[in-house]
Amino acid sequence: GKEVLLLMQALNTLSTPEEKLAALCKKYADLLEESRNVQKQMKILQKKQAQVVKEKVHLQSEHSKAILARSKLESLCRELQRHNKTLKEENMQQAREEEERRKEATAHFQITLNEIQAQLEQHDIHNAKLRQENIELGEKLKKLIEQYALREEHIDKVFKHKELQQQLVDAKLQQTTQLIKEAEEKHQREREFLLKEATESRHKCEQMKQQEAQLKQQLSLYMDKFEEFQTTMAKSNELFTTFRQEMEKMTKKIKKLEKETIVWRTKWENNNKALLQMAEEKTVRDKEYKGFQIKLERLEKLCRALQTERNELNEKVE
Repeated sequence: GKEVLLLMQALNTLSTPEEKLAALCKKYADLLEESRNVQKQMKILQKKQAQVVKEKVHLQSEHSKAILARSKLESLCRELQRHNKTLKEENMQQAREEEERRKEATAHFQITLNEIQAQLEQHDIHNAKLRQENIELGEKLKKLIEQYALREEHIDKVFKHKELQQQLVDAKLQQTTQLIKEAEEKHQREREFLLKEATESRHKCEQMKQQEAQLKQQLSLYMDKFEEFQTTMAKSNELFTTFRQEMEKMTKKIKKLEKETIVWRTKWENNNKALLQMAEEKTVRDKEYKGFQIKLERLEKLCRALQTERNELNEKVE
């Protein structure tokens, strides 16, 4: 609104239409330069978008690495279960062997029965400790797998949210590019139309000036003829009638030129209104562009937060 008021005040300070038209052309050139700056900023935003896409690909590769680590942990868990099963079978086999030895020792060596019983008790205590340790280790591994599954589910949700945000940013950037393209095309058409109108107005003004000069010359001639006619009025009434008709024709021509002047003034005012509307549209585009900048800053903050969380997860997995 302030720019429009300043433009109108600047135009009102000018006296001739040519100066006002030159000022409008200069203002339009400034607006075109600002539009080019907006295009440069759009290229910078596209570069930032490419950087975000690269970070997304990097996060996906990290996700695949985490999946591989999970598969390794699962294979280690299965191997540990097989090892526990083997230990359990060995302990059972050892217990059976000890039982047979005890029976044989009871039959052959009744004297050493107490010692063998003490050894069996010690073996039982050791086996019970091993079983308890295996159970605790299995519970710890189960909890670790559950925690890893929850972390993986959280990472999947974050990736899905990131993909949705990326799609939203792509759609908004595409919409902004389309709007800027349409605005540029509209500005180009309006510029060509205004240049054409300005050329025609200048040509018409020159013609009107020429016609005005010719009319002044004819009027001066008619005034001379009228003076001559006053001296010879008594001699010829026909010359007076002819002169009056020519004066009427000149009056009609002058009225016609005044009407054309009003029409061209109206066109010039319409061009001023069109330029004001273009300035308002530019203000709206600037506000939308600022909104896109704020959204991009938020996305960058979110990416940094995701990277921090990913590094923490990698540290925990290691």
